[in-house]
Amino acid sequence: MPFQTLTFMRFPTPSRLLSLLLVCVLISTHAFAQKKWQDLTTVEDICTYMPETMKKMLDQFNLEAPGLEQAKQAQAKGDLVQACQALLAYYKNGNTATYLRKALPPATTKTVAAADTTLNYVFVVQNVRGVPPLLPDGHRDWYYKGPNNDKEWAWLSNRHSQLSEVYNAYLETGNPKYARYIDAFLRDFIIKSRPYPAVKSTTSVWRGLEVAARVKVWSRIFYGLVGSPYFSPATQLLMLSSLPDHAHYNRYFHAGNNWLTMEISALATAATNFPEYKQADEWLTYAIDAMTESMKGQVYPDGIQTELTSHYHNVALANFALFKDICDRAKRPLPDFFNQTIVSMYDYIARAIRPDGYRILNNDGDRGSDRELLLRAAEKYNKPEWAYLASNGQQGTKPAQGPSYFFPWAGQLISRSGYDARAQWSFFDIGPWGSGHQHNDKLHISVSAYGRDLLVDAGRFAYTGEIAEKFHPYAASSAGHNLVLVDGQGQKPGPTLAKVPLNDTHIKITPEFDYATNEFADFKNTEGTARHTRALLYVRGKFWVVVDRIQTDRPRKIETLWHWHPDCTVTQDGNTIKTNNTQGNLAIIPVGTSGMDIPRMDIRFVKGQEQPEIQGWYSPEYNVYMPNTATIYSANVARDQTFVWLLFPSAGKTPAVKARILSENEEEVRVEVTAEGRTWKMKVPYSDSRKVGMEK
Repeated sequence: MPFQTLTFMRFPTPSRLLSLLLVCVLISTHAFAQKKWQDLTTVEDICTYMPETMKKMLDQFNLEAPGLEQAKQAQAKGDLVQACQALLAYYKNGNTATYLRKALPPATTKTVAAADTTLNYVFVVQNVRGVPPLLPDGHRDWYYKGPNNDKEWAWLSNRHSQLSEVYNAYLETGNPKYARYIDAFLRDFIIKSRPYPAVKSTTSVWRGLEVAARVKVWSRIFYGLVGSPYFSPATQLLMLSSLPDHAHYNRYFHAGNNWLTMEISALATAATNFPEYKQADEWLTYAIDAMTESMKGQVYPDGIQTELTSHYHNVALANFALFKDICDRAKRPLPDFFNQTIVSMYDYIARAIRPDGYRILNNDGDRGSDRELLLRAAEKYNKPEWAYLASNGQQGTKPAQGPSYFFPWAGQLISRSGYDARAQWSFFDIGPWGSGHQHNDKLHISVSAYGRDLLVDAGRFAYTGEIAEKFHPYAASSAGHNLVLVDGQGQKPGPTLAKVPLNDTHIKITPEFDYATNEFADFKNTEGTARHTRALLYVRGKFWVVVDRIQTDRPRKIETLWHWHPDCTVTQDGNTIKTNNTQGNLAIIPVGTSGMDIPRMDIRFVKGQEQPEIQGWYSPEYNVYMPNTATIYSANVARDQTFVWLLFPSAGKTPAVKARILSENEEEVRVEVTAEGRTWKMKVPYSDSRKVGMEK
């Protein structure tokens, strides 16, 4: 530039320079104000958009920890952006939670159909599809309760299990769209979920179970994607800012029972996966104390979780086992009883498993498969007997005891003919009501044989929404179980917990037969005395004899309910009810007294009834239900009365069977059964196993 030109240049005055700077700042601020939350990706973005949140986040960290020196120095200088950048560099290049860190897959265009559905925000929650709608601010409505206005749907969708599916799809395919979806999803959710209420809550977002589940999902995602170019620094910082809130909730607002196992295992997850938080050590110490103390009161000595539902037993066990793994990685020892209880809980699953690998359907729960769970546990804990039970004898070692088992604290008898896939199997419940998710179903019996469920529990249907309002009272009532009703009334709730185990007078297991008995005497809206005693005698590999003793101080109407699996074709032949399936059948035969007929009984078949009351419905899993046949035997009794039932299974067509009562008194009934060229004579006491006997 020529010299003379410079002589004509005018430099701005100080006041003009200040004005120019203000204009630049205003332009920059206005431009950022126009930036939508969806576009916040960098450290600078999030520090400008949410500076106080980022400052609070840094304060949650122990910046004295090795590796965080640069973050500490930047914070001391007041350089928020540099401090956050240093924090992310620490996590990207560090060795915290190495077990969660994954080698990033090469980018491809491969897809996974199920994950692609989730990319459209179509969530399938307990078998119900729904799409959280977009709100005017561009966020998803995380309080959306699904198409059935079911708060359970909202709760479960906020556990972020759908993100696990998408994350797995990314690891499998390397398709960037999956990682980008996770990034956008989390940024949306975390920003919209603020502010953290810091109170015990039942809202769709801030309820304990959802908080706990997210900690576990987020840990996998954070470390698995920490080096990914598709996982933005802004989202990573948002996660680090929200995790202490999640830990705070699980620390101070957790519940008890199986909820505690989920929430406290999440607290330990946060503490050990992110030990850099100032409170991490206190979180873990508290978690160990709370979890070990809870286990003492939550699991009976026979290994069964006190809610007495197989479904939630598994939930509690999964979280106890997770907690042990967490503490093992952190080199924090647990008491010996904690480790032994985990083994006992698996042992219960193994010995209760159906021949087809599925668990008991009892109280609130689903009829899910335990086979793979047990096979993994058998290997982990070196228990070949579990593998044998889970594989129908194809793997492992045959148990030294069995094939039937009784659990005296839970009051559950599992009878079986053997371990093969076609074995006869039954579940007889003579225990307490349970500490949660209870059904009024004491003395209920379920039966499977020859690869088929025959007599079933109603299931649970749903907890909230229209389905629950319609069906759950039925599911929880005696009417949904294989029990007796007295004057049309079912059982009241019973004792929540067992104070002592059932003694040997209630149970006897021999190589030839199983025997169990108990009673119930507290029926709803019933005056006077009404007591139901039920004794079960299972002749191994052959049949069940069920004795129902009714004691009453006045005339009563007694209804005996038998609920069949929906796949069963049920027919009537006189007083006998039997299935007519191509394979796997059961006949229910009322047994008459020697020289006289059984009390006159009316027999009704009910299927899919809604009025005047619900009857004849079955739910194998949450939000799945269908009609099934309920056979109802009704009899009017003037005084004490004993009903005897023969439950006779067969692989094919039911053979000719004869059964009769030989004698009866106040203590026992003697029964004779003849079938397939053999005769059995049995003495079935109402209440004393020492008197049971069998001749053949």
